[in-house]
Amino acid sequence: MNVPVGFGMFPLQTLDDFGWGGEGVGIQAIYLLIGLGVLIAIFVIIGALRNRGKISAFNEGYTPAKRQRRSFSSFALNRIANDIGLDREKTKMLEFVLRNDNVSDLMKSIDSPDLMDRHFKRAYRLIEKTSISDDELNNRLSVLFATRNIIETYTYADTATISSTRQIQENTAAIIILGEHNLNYPTRIISAQSDVLVVEHPSNSNGRPITINKGSKITLAFFTKSSKGFSVTSRVIGSIETMNRNILKLAHSNKIKKLSSRRFRRRQMTISTSFYLVKMAVSANEKGNRLIVDKRKFAGSIMDISVGGCSIRTSAPIKPGQKVKIEFSQDDDITVAALGEVLRTNRTGYNTVMHLKFLKIPRKSLNFINAMVYEYADN
Repeated sequence: MNVPVGFGMFPLQTLDDFGWGGEGVGIQAIYLLIGLGVLIAIFVIIGALRNRGKISAFNEGYTPAKRQRRSFSSFALNRIANDIGLDREKTKMLEFVLRNDNVSDLMKSIDSPDLMDRHFKRAYRLIEKTSISDDELNNRLSVLFATRNIIETYTYADTATISSTRQIQENTAAIIILGEHNLNYPTRIISAQSDVLVVEHPSNSNGRPITINKGSKITLAFFTKSSKGFSVTSRVIGSIETMNRNILKLAHSNKIKKLSSRRFRRRQMTISTSFYLVKMAVSANEKGNRLIVDKRKFAGSIMDISVGGCSIRTSAPIKPGQKVKIEFSQDDDITVAALGEVLRTNRTGYNTVMHLKFLKIPRKSLNFINAMVYEYADN
């Protein structure tokens, strides 16, 4: 039976309908089988290419996005918070901070001071926007900074290590200590990457560079960002006067000494401040002692500050043990007030640097200092 051109396939057709008879295989049947074979080959090749792509991606470490995404683990958070020493309130604050930044890898953030500052800074901004009253704002910020300070103390206190002056970061505030009387002069690291250590040449009260002879031995004290203190003994190689500033060249050294650790992060900055002497008065009619603030006002400049205390350079004659009330403002925002006690003093030419420990400070002022130290309030 001859098969007409353009035949169709129907369920009841047999091999004879395709010309598969005694006379041999029909031409059109051969074309059909070839076409089916080509289609099967195409499907096999496409499947092989897809499988090859999957295998190649697997070998390159690829995993689907759903498998890469981690979920926030409250159990892991509670375990970390317990190890650090956070109470329930501070644990909730840490959870708020991390969830606000969509953190899933908890240990990666906890082990990184930069990441934690980024998370806490965003939480700080959110608290500022969402608090409905000053009282609520200061309550929440108080818990936020208390949490951040505990994490700072227990996880980062011993991580900063410096074995050479070449590792000091640029723009690090420092103090040059000179002579038998250990005169202190504030300075700043300009560069540590060249063959010499380049610092700002300290100036006296008149703004003129102090005399430091070539070859003189000096002690340089500085603090890292995590408030870890170091000191190094060096010698003066030379000095250069430029149009913008005077610089001092010091010899590099690998003999770095660690200073005693500070409990709180400290920030070097220059802030004009006023302070008043505070006296203790004993009254027979009242229980306890009464503090009397002297009306005389002295001027000074804060050189560095933390929530635990600060250093103030002044020309006033201040002795260790003296209690003082300090006041200052930053960018005309709020006035910070605190009661402090002078722990020690150092002569710096015509001035004195007094190192204060804060005895009493309002919560709002404490939050403001924390925001300055951690640079959360900076634009």
